[in-house]
Amino acid sequence: MSRTITAKFGGTSLADASQIRKVADIIKSNPERRYVVVSAPGKRSSSDIKVTDLLYSCYSEFAKGDEYSGTLAKIKERYAEIVSGLGITFDVGAEIERIEDELRRYPPADYLASRGEYLNAKITASFLGWTFVDAAEVIFFDDNGHFDGERTFMAVNAKLRDIPHAVIPGFYGSMPDGSIKTFSRGGSDITGSIVARSTQSDIYENWTDVSGMLSADPRIVDRPRPITHITYNELRELSYMGASVLHEDAVFPVRKAGIPINIRNTNSPDDPGTLIAASIPEGIKRSPVTGIAGRKGFTSIRIEKSQMNGETGFGARLLYIFARNSIPFEHCPTGIDTISVVVSSSAFDAKREEILRELKNELSPDFVMIEKNLAVIAVVGEGMISTRGTAAKIFGALAEAGVNIRMIDQGSDEMNIIIGVDEADYEKSITALYGAMIG
Repeated sequence: MSRTITAKFGGTSLADASQIRKVADIIKSNPERRYVVVSAPGKRSSSDIKVTDLLYSCYSEFAKGDEYSGTLAKIKERYAEIVSGLGITFDVGAEIERIEDELRRYPPADYLASRGEYLNAKITASFLGWTFVDAAEVIFFDDNGHFDGERTFMAVNAKLRDIPHAVIPGFYGSMPDGSIKTFSRGGSDITGSIVARSTQSDIYENWTDVSGMLSADPRIVDRPRPITHITYNELRELSYMGASVLHEDAVFPVRKAGIPINIRNTNSPDDPGTLIAASIPEGIKRSPVTGIAGRKGFTSIRIEKSQMNGETGFGARLLYIFARNSIPFEHCPTGIDTISVVVSSSAFDAKREEILRELKNELSPDFVMIEKNLAVIAVVGEGMISTRGTAAKIFGALAEAGVNIRMIDQGSDEMNIIIGVDEADYEKSITALYGAMIG
């Protein structure tokens, strides 16, 4: 019985005609690749502009009443170059005219933003000789703008079951009234995951410009070790800290269906990349620590109050103060009479006075201390739970590097250890941890 692969290609993989030809060669090299999801053209060089960014600029100019024709002409020129380079017959001018006609009806911004994927999918389908399927016809959102999974999975399955090969634009779907609605930026990854689940694909390939995930940030650690295998749980932890080449919401549709994800490199198609699955196959040897990732830009609000542990609902009331001010908390280390809430500095700074006032009025704390310029680092690996001395090695490495630890938190599943350090010590901490735990 033949297998089915859904393959999604990102913006850098489809930035120009030569890249699309590479993509076509990859697709044709394996007949099991039956469904392809595409992004809008990305940057051709570091100084280039993504088509999606041009589209957002165009809409902003239109909405302000400014002249937008110059930006629209750049978009037209970009696609005309792709069509010319591919040597296909495709009327870019007519497509741009239809988009401009619709723009004059003042659609939501999501409509224009989605046209990058729409046009790239039509061009790619034409070049491959495959069927184009508009995502607006099969991917749905409800009246509140939330993804309607049940309706979508049924619609995609019904549409594609009799189509042997199809190209679907990523990033968008439609509202109940037929208007276009987009996912968040990078949402083509989600579309690919939806198609993979709906078609019961055996694997979901996500093609980008890197050969899978790395165990640390290469801007900090020189040539960090590639991650060949990683679990969904580990991926979520590392993705949350920014160490991912995949939109974090793309995991959920395929995870529920047990479909593995393979991150691959369009420019190095023979590289195996990173395989993401529910569990690691037998015989694969890994370090107890899979990856190290972190982010700067956090603030810790430390609250002290005598006999806090005996005050029913104290923690709930504390977190509700942040919730009603629309500030999500990142971590919440606790003691007997102390509790800290770690939040984004930018979010907290905007509501600082309101929050401090509410903390004082509603919780009557003995003391409130604000610690800014905090970086948070996650050491992640499912093997840590069964490996003695992991925490000792982590803290020893930081001590040897002269790093003062300002916060420690550990997940209940013991798959990660979270450490807070001064932002000035962030890079030094990542380097020390990598050397001790992975390198």
